[in-house]
Amino acid sequence: MSFAVVVLLLFAGVSEAAGRILPLVSRRPGMSRTFTIGLLLPAGLVETAVFALWPLSAWTLAELVLSSPPAGTGLVWTPGLLAPLVLAAVLAFPLLGPFLHLLLFVGVGAGLAGPLATATGLGWWSAAGCVAVAGVGLGVAVEAVRRLVVRISAAEPRKVIV
Repeated sequence: MSFAVVVLLLFAGVSEAAGRILPLVSRRPGMSRTFTIGLLLPAGLVETAVFALWPLSAWTLAELVLSSPPAGTGLVWTPGLLAPLVLAAVLAFPLLGPFLHLLLFVGVGAGLAGPLATATGLGWWSAAGCVAVAGVGLGVAVEAVRRLVVRISAAEPRKVIV
């Protein structure tokens, strides 16, 4: 993975996390900046990891679909494939609405389906299905972890922020 791809993935992950965390934090009075940054950085790294795993997960699903595994190293992000994802992550803010955000992710997935179809020999629709299942699976897993973290943090005694 090139340095440019890593930087774009980090930017997309932190932007996605900011779109999820900052609206919640802005509604809570007394939240310090350091606490907010402390929430934002780990969440951004988790989002970055999920984005980085999306092509690998789609490739793995494509290998399961094919009777003979394709020869190759797998599907990887390139700056050209990653640019729409960065746009989608930047537009993650709730003011723009979840429908636009979903539409952009569908576009990113469609962009991944072409290289996956070429690399594996699958048809475009089959590759798009692998990309979609991988994206939904990763999204559901991350949402489950988020809800678990919220439950655990809600069970802890609250401290007064001064």
